[in-house]
Amino acid sequence: MDFKFTEEQLALRKEFEDFFREVMTKEAPPGWEAGLESTYATEEGWNFHRSMAKRLGEKGWLSRPWPKEYGGQNAPIIEQLLFSEVRGYCRAPGVDVFGIGMLAPTLLMWGTEEQKQKHLPPIAKGEIMWCQGWSEPDAGSDLASLTTRAVRDGDEYVINGQKIWTSGAHKADWCFMLARTDPEQPRHRGLSYFLMDMKAPGITVRPLISLEGSHLYNEVFFDDVRIPKENLVGEENRGWYITLMTMNFERSSVGGIMEMKRTIEEMVKFCHETKRNGEPLSKDPFVRHRLAQLAIDVEVGHALSYRVAWLQQKGEMAAYEASAAKVYASELAQRIAYTGCQILGLYGQVKKSKWAPFAGRFESAYQLSPGMNIAAGSSEIMRNIIAWRGLELPRA
Repeated sequence: MDFKFTEEQLALRKEFEDFFREVMTKEAPPGWEAGLESTYATEEGWNFHRSMAKRLGEKGWLSRPWPKEYGGQNAPIIEQLLFSEVRGYCRAPGVDVFGIGMLAPTLLMWGTEEQKQKHLPPIAKGEIMWCQGWSEPDAGSDLASLTTRAVRDGDEYVINGQKIWTSGAHKADWCFMLARTDPEQPRHRGLSYFLMDMKAPGITVRPLISLEGSHLYNEVFFDDVRIPKENLVGEENRGWYITLMTMNFERSSVGGIMEMKRTIEEMVKFCHETKRNGEPLSKDPFVRHRLAQLAIDVEVGHALSYRVAWLQQKGEMAAYEASAAKVYASELAQRIAYTGCQILGLYGQVKKSKWAPFAGRFESAYQLSPGMNIAAGSSEIMRNIIAWRGLELPRA
């Protein structure tokens, strides 16, 4: 694996940096924080996200690795990694993690030509936003046990059931989802992968408010929702295998690692400038040790993300490598949240005050942290994938 970049790639990175730093300095809403919570929680955040998405789409930055006929530039995947790196560090919105990061590569591999022509160009332009309809009340980590039904009726499928923890469903234009089309087959079979317009009659979205007050998650109910058969991706009853590929795309982002890198840099600066008992916090051995360890941990996560991108550039799916990067990043985010709360103490709970240099960032992250080991695949499942596919250990 070669970590060196060409002169052209370094120039491209600088172009990304110049753009994002200027926009985020001049246009970001007051108190803007990275993450889906900032994007979906308020109208101001959502409008900023959509505006940024269209600007990035106009520049062709959302879809650089895609074929040109679908809105891409046939660029190397490593160049998209540079884009994700810079955007993550700058905490900039504008990338639909579901449409760009998950559905688009899935359609490029499994979609019909009609599906590609219909859905990929609007995603590339930042015009259409997606959500992911997978988890159900009794089917989260054990996704293959889902019960939402899709019954073929002539040229349509009729969908009935419920999804839960659907991020951004209250804002999304479309949803990609998994439903059971043959209940007589074994659990992992008989599932199919569908595309659904969120404005279709029979869809009801109800909010699920997080512990710290943000509205990211939702329940989604389907009551005799009809979708055309052309919205089936791949073969009927083979949706589970397509879903596995989608999961790999979801787990290979470097943006989150770069957000953490910037957070640690800000924590270091804070500890140099803030005194306790007449001495800078940075002289406290506990603080120094924790921040140094987190800085090392971020570099490890960075290398894991680079390896996933490198393998994908070579045409490999990198299933267990992506799982390793995901479980590592989610648990690192928890450690950063815990450390931030410990260093700030009670001041970390204050959101709007001169005594709140991080505006409650770590308090919010602490409350959200239990979900970090569950969202996008639980840590236990990630470790199983690493054990079975990476280490080739026997299944119990």
